[in-house]
Amino acid sequence: MTILLFLLGVLFVAVGIAVSIALHEVGHLLPAKLFKVRVTQYMVGFGKTLFSRRRGETEYGVKAVPLGGYVSMIGMYPPAKDGHDGDGVRRSSTGMFQQLANDARQAEAERLQPGDETRMFYKLPVHKRVIIMLGGPFVNLIIGTVLIGIVLVGFGTAQATTTISQVNKCVVPAAQAAETGQTDCLPSDPEAPATAAGIRPGDTVTSFDGKPVTDWTELTAWIREAAGEKTPITLLRDGKEIRTNITPILTERPVYDEAGQPVLDGRGEPTTEQAGFVGMGAATALVPRPATEVLPAVGENLQAITGVVLHLPQRLADVAEAAFSDAPRDPNGPMSVVGVGRIAGEISSMEEIPFEARAATLIGLVGSVNLALFVFNLIPLLPLDGGHVAGALWEAVRRGVAKLFRRPDPGPVDIAKLLPLTYVVAVVLMGMGALLIYADIVKPVNIFG
Repeated sequence: MTILLFLLGVLFVAVGIAVSIALHEVGHLLPAKLFKVRVTQYMVGFGKTLFSRRRGETEYGVKAVPLGGYVSMIGMYPPAKDGHDGDGVRRSSTGMFQQLANDARQAEAERLQPGDETRMFYKLPVHKRVIIMLGGPFVNLIIGTVLIGIVLVGFGTAQATTTISQVNKCVVPAAQAAETGQTDCLPSDPEAPATAAGIRPGDTVTSFDGKPVTDWTELTAWIREAAGEKTPITLLRDGKEIRTNITPILTERPVYDEAGQPVLDGRGEPTTEQAGFVGMGAATALVPRPATEVLPAVGENLQAITGVVLHLPQRLADVAEAAFSDAPRDPNGPMSVVGVGRIAGEISSMEEIPFEARAATLIGLVGSVNLALFVFNLIPLLPLDGGHVAGALWEAVRRGVAKLFRRPDPGPVDIAKLLPLTYVVAVVLMGMGALLIYADIVKPVNIFG
């Protein structure tokens, strides 16, 4: 059963990513057709075509390698200005890089048909080209936002409840546990106040020191302030009210911030303080969040992804070091679809976690992948969408400056001249993918501790 659940989790995310890629390309396809550009192909995947069907002037299909997709539009490369014959393609070359550009223009010219003169991509106004190229990433942004909204509003986030999930038998100071790795009680360790008070897992705390308990964080704050004080506490057990007293013990405990994360000192170690402690933990449950929290959550996710992208060379170096040494893998670093699939499988196979919590996590995982696709495709390098956007915006600047100073129109930006750089970027991207896949196999990310 565990293997089946693992495979189902992998399949869910794989299908989710494939659909996201297909919709990304639809984001390019629809505005291109709206602006009358002739689209010759809409393909999901690369390599050998597994299935295709022509509808009108466009061939729609699926290819063998499901690692991306593309929409093929005519007129991506404008003809060079000088030294060309009637079809706009130069017949001689002054070097290898020039020949690459010429070959691309030649291939582009061979696809032209009568009536295409006004339907070429490069002849569109700059704002329409930008809309076409941003259409794909924008679709990923919408998908990611919707899926995260489903998780937050439809399922909720895991939050501590006032029901007890575990009761410690003894009290181990935080510094002692960190130094020795102690997990079991020693004869010298004092009995945990929760155990001494007769509290059991499954009990629900209803009041503390006469104050009604509705929030675990608030209860924890009261306990930390009540060190050494015998305090009445009321519990609900199997529908019956239980009244008892508990005396929080003064011990060394970690300091947490408002988000519930440990506060670290200058050395990166958790900060501790003397505070009251009773030795009981809260059960968690999914609590739906208001719709107003969706966009801030998406913003935080985008900020984290952008941070990874901005420091991608260093992050990849860290991945390489971890893959070829004993260094640990950064759980917040980049990973391939193999790593994402493995995590999805592990989450799906955790039968001790409620089904809805696993489903919410898988949906959120696909949402995060879409946000990553959005950010990554905005990198201003060809062949990424951001590279085409950057070329169009540079053309607008050049033409604007020329018009301002009454100079001749410089014409469209010839991105064919950037093909050598495009190939270099493509090779780098393939190398990055290979490194991440290898690392995800030999040194996978461990997000479960």
